[in-house]
Amino acid sequence: MPFLFLLLICWTVGFILFAKISLEQEETTELPDVKVSVIIPARNEEKNLPFLLESLKRQSLKPYEVIVVNDFSEDKTKEIAKSFDVKVIDNPPIPKGWTGKNWALWNGYLNSSGEILIFLDADVRLSEDGIEKITKALFKSRGAISVIPYHKTERFYEKLCMIVNILGVFAFTSPYERKSKQKGLYGSCIALFREDYQKIGGHKSICSKVTDDLSLGKRLSSFNINIENYLGIDKVFFRMYPNGIKSQVYGIAKSAALSMQLLQRKTILLIFLWVLGLSLSGFLTPFLFFVHHPLLKIFMIAYLLYFIQILYLQRYIGNFGIVMPLFHFVSTGFFLFIVLYSFYQIKFTGSVCWKGRQIEVGGK
Repeated sequence: MPFLFLLLICWTVGFILFAKISLEQEETTELPDVKVSVIIPARNEEKNLPFLLESLKRQSLKPYEVIVVNDFSEDKTKEIAKSFDVKVIDNPPIPKGWTGKNWALWNGYLNSSGEILIFLDADVRLSEDGIEKITKALFKSRGAISVIPYHKTERFYEKLCMIVNILGVFAFTSPYERKSKQKGLYGSCIALFREDYQKIGGHKSICSKVTDDLSLGKRLSSFNINIENYLGIDKVFFRMYPNGIKSQVYGIAKSAALSMQLLQRKTILLIFLWVLGLSLSGFLTPFLFFVHHPLLKIFMIAYLLYFIQILYLQRYIGNFGIVMPLFHFVSTGFFLFIVLYSFYQIKFTGSVCWKGRQIEVGGK
């Protein structure tokens, strides 16, 4: 019974960490006449960019300008962007002390003129009222917002990041992060007022940070600018890694360990408990089944409860199907590997690899 009690506590933690915070709740907000600048950093994004730019053409609230920052792409990113009749700029040579993405975002801002800035990763897609919903949420927050996109997966290797995605959402919907005076932002979709961006010094103020999104949120919070985070669900979504499992590993490991260091300790403790129960039930249940251990029934109960919980969570986080939630220990193993690899890069190499660049870890 003590084992069952422990596993039930760990499982319950998942419902404490998760909160359904949707953009839909901002429907009634009235919008003034404002100019919205959409800024998209793009490095080798020929597979993703057409989907985003096509979705931007169909918006109920038309952006005043869409700026694609071509970040030294070696594919057809620039040509594709130009074919959509948007503003395309080439990222200048990266100065010492800057990361590539921060430099691209900063230069996008320098070439923009809107009162509202929306920074979108190239793998994002929007519903037809996506920009409208984001802008309404921004005005209601009177500060800055980010949206965690719903993850649309297609291939098996993409579904491996199921647990990574769930924990990524927990890091923002945890009650301790929502009540924190030092909130972070989710980098795929960030919106804020131009005057607030200028007040904090923009991405120039966090130029060396690998965790640009979390660091930008902390910077805004230090200026007493309100931060709110939402789930994209059916308004903002993405397909993160269509280029293969190697890019998926590099992409997640780039900031996995560093991001954990920026969370509240109570959030880390709750996430640890949830992963502990998930790991114990996930890895031990198959073993106990084959050896016919008397604790098998207890662990099977926990295993099935986690399966049901993950099915519920994926309605708001990503489409991972039935097989991956059922064999959730596979995704748990992938997550543990990513965390170990991320810590290895930070502690032993002092840099992380992303999109063909070695980025020195210059701070949290």
